[in-house]
Amino acid sequence: MSFTETIGSRTYRFADLKTLMAKASPQRSGDQLAGVAAASEEERVAAKMALAQVPLRTFLNEALIPYESDEVTRLVIDDHSPQAFAEISHLTVGDFRNWLLSTTTDADALTRITAGLTPEMVAAVSKLMRNQDLILAARKRPVITRFRNTVGLPGRMSVRLQPNHPTDDVKGIAASMLDGLMYGCGDAMIGINPASDNLAAITRLLLMIDDFRQRYQVPTQSCVLTHVTNTIAAIEKGAPVDLVFQSIAGTEKANAGFGISLALLQEAYEAGLSLKRGTVGNNLMYFETGQGSALSADAHFGVDQQTCEVRAYAVARKFNPFLVNTVVGFIGPEYLYDGKQITRAGLEDHFCGKLLGVPMGCDICYTNHAEADQDDMDNLLTLLGVAGINFIMGIPGADDVMLNYQSTSFHDALYVRDVLGLRRAPEFEEWLESMQITDSRGALLSASTQQPLLEGARDWMGIA
Repeated sequence: MSFTETIGSRTYRFADLKTLMAKASPQRSGDQLAGVAAASEEERVAAKMALAQVPLRTFLNEALIPYESDEVTRLVIDDHSPQAFAEISHLTVGDFRNWLLSTTTDADALTRITAGLTPEMVAAVSKLMRNQDLILAARKRPVITRFRNTVGLPGRMSVRLQPNHPTDDVKGIAASMLDGLMYGCGDAMIGINPASDNLAAITRLLLMIDDFRQRYQVPTQSCVLTHVTNTIAAIEKGAPVDLVFQSIAGTEKANAGFGISLALLQEAYEAGLSLKRGTVGNNLMYFETGQGSALSADAHFGVDQQTCEVRAYAVARKFNPFLVNTVVGFIGPEYLYDGKQITRAGLEDHFCGKLLGVPMGCDICYTNHAEADQDDMDNLLTLLGVAGINFIMGIPGADDVMLNYQSTSFHDALYVRDVLGLRRAPEFEEWLESMQITDSRGALLSASTQQPLLEGARDWMGIA
């Protein structure tokens, strides 16, 4: 199906739905690199106007990547609920935007339609929305998950404590972990990106975190971000695995580049469930994504990078994840050139994930060769806090010494909690108060009050 739109005396033609979606996307370097972006702002506006008139039903009849050759497309189509879709099935993309922004559309309405939405529908409507629209609609749609604590409740925001170390030194990781806990971070999870995929090293890190968690009865969850096959092997050897991690993308070919398939993710999900380690729930998968991942693997099939990204959320949704993290600026300026593009992508990802019922967090980050700085990250952090982000990252000094990129710090979490009145996960909040790290309002207590835990933890780490 082709599409046309006339502006003044000029008529723009778009060969198919895939082309129309790409041309309607806000400007970003990845789509320009792929050769799918609009050639001018006028063409972009024409594409948006044409896209607004497309019935939502069209996305059920015209697959951007063929059903026969892509298991993600098959997942999207086979899992689609006509019953959930019925409430909005008469709408165009433009009408859907208006419906989302209506004051009568609330969390219950958005929850009712979740199973009726495809990622392509959600990506399409996001392309018609201003930043404030993305914030407003996402804020209406909380997604709540549980393992040892509860993440995603309205008025709350959690932090993934990321105590990475360039040589996986256990004491160095433990010191950073303790530092983060003293700042009240870690309720989303304590998650380590290992420098090595050696199974023995991974197991050693899992044992260290679990020993600390049990010793101090911390109501949180741990994760070592290794390939899912390593995590399955660790489970088989009896390691204390809480959350099961994997990077995912929005096409079968891109996922194959990660060494995964839907069947392998199902195996990992079932292995995690078999351990029965959750106490308040059993959401246990942790996925990371990022705009540009499919393009970087030459696995995008001419689909714009944001639509590919949203298709990854359909993969995530299949496995009832505890957390999904868009690592928004990590892939680099080839895909998101500057602070403006990173900000827009972060808001898009959060909105689209939430609309699909996915518990979205964001690694608000950039690489040192991008046209971005920490002020851009402050802006995105504030916007996502307003939008109801489930979690952000907590990294010592905002500078990851192992992955060599810039993210958000323990202090940044304190800032956004303070200005927006955001609380931590309730179970973790109670623990912090019981350990005299925070008061009943969630404010940090003085270092002298925290000293007993600090001294005990130093003894545990063997640090003088």
